[in-house]
Amino acid sequence: MVKHRENRPGQKTAGGLGAKPRRDMPGKPPAKPAHASRPAKPSRDQGEHMAEPRAAAPAAAAPERPLIARTGERPAERVPVILESLGAGDFHLIDSGNGLKLEQYGPYRIVRPEAQALWPPSLAAHVWDNADAVFTGDTDEDGMGRWRFPREALGETWPLQLLGVDFLGRFTAFRHVGVFPEQIVHWAWMKEQVEAAKRPLKVLNLFGYTGVASLVAAAAGAEVTHVDASKKAIGWARENQALGRMEKLPIRWICEDAMKFILREERRGNKYDIILTDPPKFGRGPNGEVWHLFEHLPLMLDICREILSPKALGLVLTAYSIRASFYSIHELMRETMRGAGGVVESGELVIREAGLDGHTPGRALSTSLFSRWVPK
Repeated sequence: MVKHRENRPGQKTAGGLGAKPRRDMPGKPPAKPAHASRPAKPSRDQGEHMAEPRAAAPAAAAPERPLIARTGERPAERVPVILESLGAGDFHLIDSGNGLKLEQYGPYRIVRPEAQALWPPSLAAHVWDNADAVFTGDTDEDGMGRWRFPREALGETWPLQLLGVDFLGRFTAFRHVGVFPEQIVHWAWMKEQVEAAKRPLKVLNLFGYTGVASLVAAAAGAEVTHVDASKKAIGWARENQALGRMEKLPIRWICEDAMKFILREERRGNKYDIILTDPPKFGRGPNGEVWHLFEHLPLMLDICREILSPKALGLVLTAYSIRASFYSIHELMRETMRGAGGVVESGELVIREAGLDGHTPGRALSTSLFSRWVPK
């Protein structure tokens, strides 16, 4: 059972006043759709490339698609919303401090860098020293490093389970282990929506990484389209599907640039009931495409709105490692969803320390920003 709570210290429910339709800036052409898949050097996003970083390349030409001038009132808002997880399945955060975090992933205790952990650890040093794996090397979020195994050598992968879905943990060169557990709250919300619906739902998982969210949605009864530009990530996702004996679930695995995919879906008139999108702050595509979050995010969300179904249940955006307030993506989401009604709720995803036993609440560790549109 997922242990999480949704804390809303303040709440605004009135819809925004009408304003002039949004237009592209005078004298500046609309941003070209660029690569919106996983970066070669990931930044705590939901889908790293597992290949070596490549040198930057100029953006490849892509069909231009101007932003749509939206009219009508902005959706109501709920801010700030803090979505908190105490852990689920085989994961919980044991302790944090001094720029590090101590986590439990199945049988292993893992130490990784965590710049947000400004406080001293709560647990004794010998608890930390007893970790099974420690990420060392470059402490920059995008930097490569290596794993040290103080007790005994461990294999590259090991089995894990979250929300009833089996998958493989993996020690990668970019400190990540195959899942971003702060996303549990989004996945649990999605699972509830799919199970409660009285109709089949279509879910689009952009930047799908290792497929855990896609498997959760499909197991709940959704028809899922999973998109990631990394062949290795898609291969890992298929391994996870096979591990859980879920090969018969309705999942389309698409290895393609995310922006190109949603542009094509828009042209074809395809629609989705729930869209999960977790773009990196910077990424490079296989054909030299370049993605910059602040430059290309408005167009990406604009297209996502166009491919939401008339009875859509949600559009979820998560943003990592950006120097911005959650209000930046909150106001962008409200502008994007002008005239659609509903509510935009935005804030932070946090993980609560749970101690050695997994049940003792401690301090909250901030992990990312999010914004989520829902129809009510």
